[in-house]
Amino acid sequence: MASSHSSSPVPQGSSSDVFFKKEVDPTKHIRPVQSLPDVCPKEPTGDSHSLCVAPSLVTDQHRWTIYHSKVNLPAALNDPRLAKRESDFFTKTWGLDFVDTEVIPSFYLPQISKEHFTVYQQEISQREKIHERCKNICPPKDTFDRTLLHTHDKSRTDLEQVPKIFMKPDFALDDSLTFNSVLPWSHFNTAGGKGNRDAASSKLLQEKLSHYLDIVEVNIAHQISLRSEAFFHAMTSQHELQDYLKKTSQAVKMLRDKIAQIDKVMCEGSLHILRLALTRNNCVKVYNKLKLMATVHQTQPTVQVLLSTSEFVGALDLIATTQEVLQQELQGIHSFRHLGSQLCELEKLIDKMMIAEFSTYSHSDLNRPLEDDCQILEEERLVSLVFGLLKQRKLNFLEIYSEEMIITAKNIIKQCVINKVSQIEEIDTDVVMKLADQMRMLNFPQWFDLLKEIFSKFTIFLQRVKATLNIIHSVVLSVLDKNRRTRELEEISQQKNATKDSSLDTEVAYLIHEGMFISDAFSENELTPIAIDTTSQRNASPNSEPCSSDSVSEPECTTDSSSSKEQTSSSATPGGVDIMVNEDMKLTDLELEKLANNIQELLYSASDICHDRAVKFLMSRAKDGFLEKLNSTEFITLSRLMETFILDTEQICGRKSMSLLGALQSQANKFVNRFHEERKTKLSLLLDNERWKQADVPAEFQDLVDSISDGKIALPEKKSGATEERKPAEVLIVEGQQYAVVGTVLLLIRIILEYCQCVDNIPSVTTDMLTRLSDLLKYFNSRSCQLVLGAGALQVVGLKTITTKNLALSSRCLQLIVHYIPVIRAHFEARLQPKQYSMLRHFDHITKDYHDHIAEISAKLVAIMDSLFDKLLSKYEVKAPVPSACFRNICKQMAKMHEAIFDLLPEEQTQMLFLRINASYKLHLKKQLSHLNVINDGGPQNGLVTADVAFYTGNLQALKGLKDLDLNMSEIWEQKR
Repeated sequence: MASSHSSSPVPQGSSSDVFFKKEVDPTKHIRPVQSLPDVCPKEPTGDSHSLCVAPSLVTDQHRWTIYHSKVNLPAALNDPRLAKRESDFFTKTWGLDFVDTEVIPSFYLPQISKEHFTVYQQEISQREKIHERCKNICPPKDTFDRTLLHTHDKSRTDLEQVPKIFMKPDFALDDSLTFNSVLPWSHFNTAGGKGNRDAASSKLLQEKLSHYLDIVEVNIAHQISLRSEAFFHAMTSQHELQDYLKKTSQAVKMLRDKIAQIDKVMCEGSLHILRLALTRNNCVKVYNKLKLMATVHQTQPTVQVLLSTSEFVGALDLIATTQEVLQQELQGIHSFRHLGSQLCELEKLIDKMMIAEFSTYSHSDLNRPLEDDCQILEEERLVSLVFGLLKQRKLNFLEIYSEEMIITAKNIIKQCVINKVSQIEEIDTDVVMKLADQMRMLNFPQWFDLLKEIFSKFTIFLQRVKATLNIIHSVVLSVLDKNRRTRELEEISQQKNATKDSSLDTEVAYLIHEGMFISDAFSENELTPIAIDTTSQRNASPNSEPCSSDSVSEPECTTDSSSSKEQTSSSATPGGVDIMVNEDMKLTDLELEKLANNIQELLYSASDICHDRAVKFLMSRAKDGFLEKLNSTEFITLSRLMETFILDTEQICGRKSMSLLGALQSQANKFVNRFHEERKTKLSLLLDNERWKQADVPAEFQDLVDSISDGKIALPEKKSGATEERKPAEVLIVEGQQYAVVGTVLLLIRIILEYCQCVDNIPSVTTDMLTRLSDLLKYFNSRSCQLVLGAGALQVVGLKTITTKNLALSSRCLQLIVHYIPVIRAHFEARLQPKQYSMLRHFDHITKDYHDHIAEISAKLVAIMDSLFDKLLSKYEVKAPVPSACFRNICKQMAKMHEAIFDLLPEEQTQMLFLRINASYKLHLKKQLSHLNVINDGGPQNGLVTADVAFYTGNLQALKGLKDLDLNMSEIWEQKR
């Protein structure tokens, strides 16, 4: 039964089935061919028992499957037995549109001709010839003859008698269902008196099974007989195969003997040497590991020694190196499992120690005596501290230094005040307890000396701060430069390594012996020099011995710790060893540049701190109005001192601080207001007490005017000896012209010069001084107009009347001020910014106002004489005697007018004034003559009038300076009609 499963009695699925089907009568055993619409034929029919039983090998061996299909779809569509294609078959399923249609050739496919296959035929012709030759040499076997077919049919008929259950591939009697089907229990049941019948049934079943066995054995024997030639050929080939195997076995044995001899002669010694070399290298690695562990074990004592000498950078480097070694080469060492955390705590302790040390250094550096010449205190200590703080990213040390600067600035002022107050015996410190109150008891010279000393101390303080910050700044810049150079070296190293790696041979032979790479032993000597360099760099630390014998262990270390070195800059050799590029600082370039800017800002902050403390010192002294009470000289001295200090600090720090400058400007504004109010009040008092009489000019005022003429707008120095010998002059001589002035104008000129000199001494108040001076000039103009032209002096001073002399004197004083306005304008213009030139228009307005005032005074003098002419000539009668009394009075008044103004006004102005008076006289005389009907007819009345006019003309021209005056008296007569 088992053998029936291994070899099929009838060939299945072979090409021989085709021949069988063509020769067998279709009416006997082969099922007829089904019609085309049913693609799959129906199952073979049999008795009812065979249909309900499992598949049988005999029944199913000719069962049709899709693999037996010999007709494809194109063959069905082109059936030669059909004269015309039956369209109903396809249209029934696929639709009415399934008809023959002409296929339009594609535009994208080329037209294929026989020439396209020429190349293929040429290539395949040689192979075709070989194939034909082989077919001739080995002809195929003839197909079975008809007898074989007949025998085959008979065998298949016999096999159909065997039930299908025996032909199942999974036939097994241990299955209960299969066993019950083959051996029913009903045949073996002896109960109920049926023993004989059951025994007969059992015997019949046994015979039936024996018959099935015989059929199967006969078919097996038949199949063997059909393949007898193949069996005999196999038996013949078996002997040849055994001979070949025997020869092969002998060849293999000989080859193994040769390989054993080669291994013994050529390999065992070399491999033993390699094992010894690897053993030695491992021993050296273990030895170096132990030395490295001994060195790491000495880390903590070494760090303690370094900290005792304030070598913070060395201690940090040693800790960093030890942590790197622990992470890369000593990772997993049980005895060092707590060392990493201990080093971290020690590193935090060093951070605190460095901050405390920097705070102590800052305090000792800034609070040492300011008289010392040494600018930098312990420069090496400072550099070490800054390097350590930068390494640990403790960038808040600048804040510590800033706080210390503020405290030091306060202490400088406090100490200077204490020293100054202790030198003054008049201050009782027991009574006046507060230091600020004691400072306020100082007079100006004492307080000025104190301020000067404070500014001097602050200057030294800033120089010291600048020197210290320069050292810190240079350290930061050096670290920044080192980072950039390191980055450039890394880029160059990476480029070189890329070039070397591309030139290496990528084929590596891995010869494995006892679980190790033998190639490691050969490359060990190549890695040794580079490993020595990396080990010496890594283990180098202050007060620690470098391990020079670590060269052999380095390759393993670098391989194991490659992942940790990826975070730092490194370069790889062709042997695979990473060379560490130690980066001492963890700061980026952006952080270092920001820190450098913060250092510069800290220097600016130091200047601001000094200025702020100086402002507070000034404000504490100004609480009782002390600064506002200073005179011009004292304030100018104070202002110059403050400006000098501002310039010094700007030169030291590179930026001008505005706090002290703002305080100076504020005090300057207060000083300008007080300065102006004092002088305006003084001018007001002078004007209110001015009697408008000509005053003598002291020699000092003449010298003052002369200095202005020389181009110096400044108050001259007093010369006591020279001024006593010189007598006062009657007039003031300005550039060759005489000015008769009142005493108020002389003082006003001095006040104007004080304004100009104040601008020179305090340039920041130029605009304010210009505004105040213009206000002062306007005040003088308006007030003098009120007193003289407005006759206010009658009530203020008690004058009986405003005389022509008062008017002429007032006009001359105004002319003197007008003369100096361009000089003042030029003085201020030279000290103003171009954008401030618009303020000079004030002087133009003042000049116009003064000219208008002078014109009004001249008009007033003419008006006085006009009223006199109107009064006298209205009573004029043309009669004897000649000259008449009217003309005598007119000439007398004209002589008085001339006497009053001639010594005050220049000759030109006098002539112009009398021309205007004469015009008024002629107008009134003409009017009176017209009223009297006196005409130029040569009559008696005409003669009398001519005589009076000649008398008037003679007297007027006889006056000094009026001889050449053209009176043109012919205009008094009306023209004849």
